[in-house]
Amino acid sequence: MPVMDLPFQPPKIYTVSALTAEIKSILEEEFDFIWVEGEISNFAHPSSGHYYMSLKDENAQIRAVMFKPQAHYLKFIPENGMKVIVRGRIGLYEPRGEYQIILDYIEPLGVGALAAAFEQVKKKLSLEGVFDEEKKRPIPFLSKRIAVITSPSGAAVRDFLRISYRRTPNLDVTIVPVRVQGDEAAADIVEALDIVNRELDVDVIVLTRGGGSLEDLWPFNQEEIAYAIRRSTIPVVSAVGHEVDLTISDLAADLRAPTPSGAAELVVKEKENLEKNIKSLSSRLEMVLHSIIERIRDRVKYLSSRIRDPRRNLADIWLRLDEIYNRLLKIGKICINDNLKYLKAVNETLVLNSPSHNITMLSQELAFHNRSLTQALKGYLDKKRGSIHSIKDRLDSLNPLSILQRGYSITRKLPEMNIVKDSMQVKTGDEINILLARGTIKGLVKKTEKGE
Repeated sequence: MPVMDLPFQPPKIYTVSALTAEIKSILEEEFDFIWVEGEISNFAHPSSGHYYMSLKDENAQIRAVMFKPQAHYLKFIPENGMKVIVRGRIGLYEPRGEYQIILDYIEPLGVGALAAAFEQVKKKLSLEGVFDEEKKRPIPFLSKRIAVITSPSGAAVRDFLRISYRRTPNLDVTIVPVRVQGDEAAADIVEALDIVNRELDVDVIVLTRGGGSLEDLWPFNQEEIAYAIRRSTIPVVSAVGHEVDLTISDLAADLRAPTPSGAAELVVKEKENLEKNIKSLSSRLEMVLHSIIERIRDRVKYLSSRIRDPRRNLADIWLRLDEIYNRLLKIGKICINDNLKYLKAVNETLVLNSPSHNITMLSQELAFHNRSLTQALKGYLDKKRGSIHSIKDRLDSLNPLSILQRGYSITRKLPEMNIVKDSMQVKTGDEINILLARGTIKGLVKKTEKGE
C-alpha cells in the first residue's frame, strides 16, 4: 500500500509582543477578581499616590499595586510585615513582561482596617508628642462661658445642657453646630475649633457626641482634629461616645470625659455645693482666726509683763559705748606708734641698701664688656673676610671657564651639547657650538684631521 505524504506544518512562531498579549489575555480571563492572603514586603508610596508592594508567603511572592483612587479609600497605610487579605485582578505589564495583582481592597488579618488605622495614627501622633501630658492645659475651676462643638440635634447636647444648667443656672453656653459623622465631619470639627479660638471669648471648649460604632466615631480619629486641638489656645475637653470608647481626640484633648454628661459634671461646678463649701470654709476660717487672735493676745500679755523699762537699757548701752570708745583710742595710739617704728626701720634699711651704687658699678661693668665684645667681633670679621678672599682666589683659579680669558675656547657638538675633545667625535657637516670668554659661535664642520 503506498504511503501518503502528509503536508509539512511549520511551527507557529510568536513575536514577543504577541506571546505576551496572549498570556495577558489568558491570565486576565482566568483570574478576573481573586482574593489573596499574604505578607506585605517592599512597600513603596511615591508622590504619585499609588501603593506598590509585594505579597509573599514562605515559598513565593507576587507583585501588587493599588492605584491612587482606590488607595484614597483605605483607612490605614500598609506597612512591611503586615499580614493582609487583598482583593484584585491579575494583570500583566507588557513592557516588562511581569504579572501582578491590581488591588482594589486590602484588609489586615486579625484586626479590622479601622482598628489598624487607629493604631497607626495613634503611634504617629504619640511620636510627635501630641499626647504629651506636659503640653496639656488645666481646665478653669469656674468656667463662665463654654463653647460646645457637637451636632445640635443629638442626644449629647441635650444631656450636656440639662446637667450644666441644673448645676449652674446662669452659665453661658454657646453651641457650635457641626457634623459628627461622615466623611466631611472631620473638616467641620477642625473649622469649628479654629472659629471658636478666633471669634469667641470662652473659657473652655467641649467637643462631644453620643455613642456609636467605630465607623460612626471615625471622624474623631483623624489626625487633623488632634493637630487642631493642640493648636487651640483654649483648653479642650473631649467627650466622645461611651466610657469604653477611646478616640484620638480623647488622647489629644486637655481633659477626657467618659460621656457628654460626664463632661458637664467635670467642667461645670454645682452652684449649691460651691455655696455650701464657701460657707463651711468661711465659718472654719473665722474660728481659726479667732483662735489665732486669742493666742496672740495671750502672747502679747506675757511678753509685756517681761519687758523692762527701755530707759534702763539705754543707760547701760551708753556706758558700754563710752568704755568701748576709750579702749579703741588706746589701741589706736599703740598701733600708730608701732607702725611708725616699723616704717623708720624700713627707711634706714633702704638708705643703707640704696640701688644707685649698684647701678653705677653695673654700668661700668657693662661698658667694659661692650668694648671687649666690639673688639672681638671686629677681629673675627677681619679674619673671616681674609678667608673669604683666599677661597675666592682659589675658586677663580679652579674655574674651568677662567682659561677662556687667555684665548682658549670650548667646543660642543649639537644638538647633544657634548664637549668635543677629539676630532673623531665629529664628522663633516655636523653642527658645533664654540664657547668663548665672551659669547658663542655656531658653525658647521667642513673637514676633520686626526691628531696624534
